[in-house]
Amino acid sequence: MKYEKRVFNFSAGPSMLPLEVLEQAAKEMTNYNGSGMSVMEMSHRSAEFKQIIETAEQDLREIMNIPDNYRVLFLQGGGHLQFAMVAANLMRRSKKADYIVTGSWSKKASKEAAKYGDVKVVASSEDKNFTYIPKVAKEDFRPDADYVYICANNTIYGSRYTQLPDTGAIPLVADFSSSILSEEIDVSKFGIVWAGAQKNVGPAGVVIVIIREDLIGFAPENTPSMMDYKIMDDNGSMYNTPPTYGIYIAGLTFQWIKRQGGVKALQERNIKKAKMLYDYIDGSKLYTAPVAKEDRSLMNVVFVTGDAELDKKFVAEAKEHGLVNLNGHRSIGGMRASIYNAMPIEGVETLIAFMKEFEKQNA
Repeated sequence: MKYEKRVFNFSAGPSMLPLEVLEQAAKEMTNYNGSGMSVMEMSHRSAEFKQIIETAEQDLREIMNIPDNYRVLFLQGGGHLQFAMVAANLMRRSKKADYIVTGSWSKKASKEAAKYGDVKVVASSEDKNFTYIPKVAKEDFRPDADYVYICANNTIYGSRYTQLPDTGAIPLVADFSSSILSEEIDVSKFGIVWAGAQKNVGPAGVVIVIIREDLIGFAPENTPSMMDYKIMDDNGSMYNTPPTYGIYIAGLTFQWIKRQGGVKALQERNIKKAKMLYDYIDGSKLYTAPVAKEDRSLMNVVFVTGDAELDKKFVAEAKEHGLVNLNGHRSIGGMRASIYNAMPIEGVETLIAFMKEFEKQNA
């Protein structure tokens, strides 16, 4: 079906970007800032691109209040490469790492890390299909672990951390791919914060790594150059040709966030959007949200009707109404509304209106 206007895109990623960002990129597509060329055509060694990447980093530091003793890297390889890269660089003393498994991505991360050393799954919510965040105590972690790893927001299952585990002096590593910039975080509580760009930042192809300086420089000599944080840092994220256009779009998104009033303003908006949707689901006779209320994601709202065929009908009819990509992850089915920063409140209101009408016709 063709639409005369843009749809409300609830995709979990790659996902919708702010319209202002897309329009600015379109305006600058063939001639960036009077350079006579597109950013796509621009040398990553040029003065123009150097300005783009340096401004992007500075804006990200500002909106996230990143301390001076943390380095910011714009890398490639997606989350799957970070699963290995974290272990390759941080398993440096005991070769031990403790993982909390709260979904598919942290489970995959733990398996990848096990190729580099002794991985212990301290806690897991797999017993209840990842519908909650397990409680852990400081004593649950091995005191000689090189790091503790979590996934801050679980894109597939719709859960998130509302309170970080206390790891004491052990560096905490967190995958923030689907929640970065959606709510304020204290970067100083982490050894590494990393995130794929394709949810809240920009197109697929860029990974942002925010790493404390004292954790850099310990990769074994046989570590591939592209997996060594020190080499990436020493070369300003440009050891090889970086994903230049993705970094440019990320930079435009950071500027857009500043115009919205910063991460705090977006957090307030995101809380409002999520509350509207969860409140309707909880009061509905047709839909249920399986995730424990205290652990529900602000970004990925998972819900079901209890009937797989009815779920498919819902997704199909929603698409006809310009509400697209509402199908749940292929591994669990159902529905999932990803309501990232770029999703306006109007989109959530329109979804709820459709859900009400669908319930009337199918309850």
